[in-house]
Amino acid sequence: MTIAVDFDGTIVEHRYPEIGEEVPFATETLKMLIKDRHKLILWSVREGELLDEAVEWCKQRGVEFYAVNRDYPEEEKENNNHFSRKLKADLFIDDRNVGGLPDWGEIYRMVTDNVTYKQIVRNAIKAQSNPESYKKKKPWWQF
Repeated sequence: MTIAVDFDGTIVEHRYPEIGEEVPFATETLKMLIKDRHKLILWSVREGELLDEAVEWCKQRGVEFYAVNRDYPEEEKENNNHFSRKLKADLFIDDRNVGGLPDWGEIYRMVTDNVTYKQIVRNAIKAQSNPESYKKKKPWWQF
C-alpha cells in the first residue's frame, strides 16, 4: 500500500518552521509500516531547506521515505507536464483529517488490520459502556 504521511502536526508537533517534538510513537510506527513493505511518501507543505531538514530529521530516526512530495522518487517536474502536488496514494495520514489524528497505535491497527476509525470509536464506546463484557486485547505493539 502507498501511504502519504504529513510531517508537521502528524509526525512532529506543530512548530513550523521549526521542527517540533515527535508525536508519541510516530517514528516507531512508521518504521513498522516500512518493515511491513508499505511505500511511505512524505507529503508536506515544506519546501527547500525546510523540507531537507524534515527529511534528515526522519532519516536520523530510521525513517526513510520511498518518495518526498511526489508519487515516486524519479518523478521530475520538468519532465512531467502533469506533475502536481496531488499524490496517488492509497491512504493519507494527516493531522487535518476530519476528526483529527488518531494515535499512532490506532493508525497502525487501521492499516494492518483493515479496521476503520469508525470501528475503533465504536469499540471504545462499547468498552466504556460495558467494561466487563469487553475482552481486554493485547496492546498494538505486541502483535
